[in-house]
Amino acid sequence: MDIELRRLPAEEAPVRRFVQELWLPYHRELEATVEDHELADDVDLVEAELPFRLDRLDTEGYRLWVAVDGDGIGAPGETGTPASTDGGLMGFVTTETERAPSVFDRPDRLVVGDIYVREGYRGTGLAGELVDRAAERAREAGCDELVLDVDVDNDRAVAFYETLGFETRRLRMRVAVDDL
Repeated sequence: MDIELRRLPAEEAPVRRFVQELWLPYHRELEATVEDHELADDVDLVEAELPFRLDRLDTEGYRLWVAVDGDGIGAPGETGTPASTDGGLMGFVTTETERAPSVFDRPDRLVVGDIYVREGYRGTGLAGELVDRAAERAREAGCDELVLDVDVDNDRAVAFYETLGFETRRLRMRVAVDDL
């Protein structure tokens, strides 16, 4: 298996393919396994996500890389977008820079927003490659820390991040306003 990580451009065709083949399956899996991760059923999810994702990709500090199965993408180093290849989409990672305000004594951070590997590619080392790409982006952006949120009931993800050295530093808590 030949893996190539490609930055997703802010163009409709590759973004549509990303949303259909990776974003939607990722959120469907989370919906089935993570409490309170329910997708709306009264909207066309692809059409609703498409303009949002296109807008995010135009943001300066935001990046999205897609892992493409290189067996269908042509010669090594050949350029192209995920929409212009027959290669299978295997997974993705999103990142965004978070600059520390000058009043705080903490480093700038790169936030991993989402990371996903399709079922057939799990256990291949792809998740590690996606985290490595995020770490490379952190260095390029001058960020000293890599941070992410993970759902507490996503045991597999928590265990994976802990093996990489991630530590729990905060807990996010919630309550319904009407319960207060």
